[in-house]
Amino acid sequence: MNNLAERFASATIRVDQDVAHSLLLTGATGFLGGSVAARLIADGRAAALLFLVRAATPEEGLERLRDNLRLHAVGEDELECLNPQQILCGDFLDTRWLQREQARLMRVEQVINCAAVASFSKNPNIWPVNVEGTFAFAKAMSRSGRLKRFLHVGTAMSCGPQRESPVRESWDFPDAEQQLVDYTASKAEIERRMREQLPDLPLVVARPSIVVGHRELGCQASGSIFWVFRMGFALESFTCGLDEQIDVIPVDYCAEALVTLALKPSLAHSLYHISAGHDAACTFGEIDQAYAEAQGEAPVGARYRKVSPEDLRELAGDFESRIGKANPRLVLRALRLYSGFADLNYLFDNQRLLDEGIPSPPRFTEYVDVCVRSSQHLSIPAQMQWDFK
Repeated sequence: MNNLAERFASATIRVDQDVAHSLLLTGATGFLGGSVAARLIADGRAAALLFLVRAATPEEGLERLRDNLRLHAVGEDELECLNPQQILCGDFLDTRWLQREQARLMRVEQVINCAAVASFSKNPNIWPVNVEGTFAFAKAMSRSGRLKRFLHVGTAMSCGPQRESPVRESWDFPDAEQQLVDYTASKAEIERRMREQLPDLPLVVARPSIVVGHRELGCQASGSIFWVFRMGFALESFTCGLDEQIDVIPVDYCAEALVTLALKPSLAHSLYHISAGHDAACTFGEIDQAYAEAQGEAPVGARYRKVSPEDLRELAGDFESRIGKANPRLVLRALRLYSGFADLNYLFDNQRLLDEGIPSPPRFTEYVDVCVRSSQHLSIPAQMQWDFK
């Protein structure tokens, strides 16, 4: 166990093993939810877990779960300890399962809700899943007399544009049309609905910043967003300056923070950023140095050009030669979307999280090399597919 994990272990409140606890995790077949599941299993909590999985049968759901947990390096012995009785079959597109599983849901004491359509595309399921289905689930759980905490995973980027950096936690959101993408608009709306319409729900919201890779596994479980850095350095151009900072955290740090927020008996707040903050954020120049070292190449450095979003189209002629065969229109659209987030130049204040005893996050430059090595077999266009489902 590394030093950071040991510090997390001391920060996490230990529960008497003689007391039966039930924690329901949604989204465990995804990137962040899978990492949360791996953390809970490593902490010896496997027997107490319930998983909501989209599947026709518990056996099918268990296999989907196991397949994803293998990407998170969960061992076969630990996987064999999971059983079909721990699977709730259902999803947020069709919530009829809530009535069928009501008795089991009412025995749950903690929920970590990671389920969402996390896509920057115009996926038609974003609003039905992230808002309507999530609200139906939260409403059902709000009727429970045993539920101690409903930890909902949002996104720090739902704060919208024109905020002062470092951005502090706030329940104020811009109108949906001011949000950069449907995903962030949906995450803002579900938070608003739960707070306003479900006063009995023991709601705590955690908003991660930009989640990229894993400290030990790199992009093995997901290449989400790492391709943006690969593309920027390959094109030697993007809309950010090398002296600007970006707020990036690894998925395993985010998962460890979520587990602590879910299980700690009392919290000082109901809203937290899980972020790098000022102290652990990196400049693009620092990331360029670390990325180049991992590649065994010279950094882009002086060859790098900061371009305006309007000038991104000029890069299209270099796409195939620099990043491989790809749909130029999709690549250009992706660059424009991510330039919108990058141009905000946000850091997210994480003092509330640190005050709960959760350690400071690692810097992105400390594990960029792991992300590079784990991505060498994938083209940049192939890695993009993680974010355009």
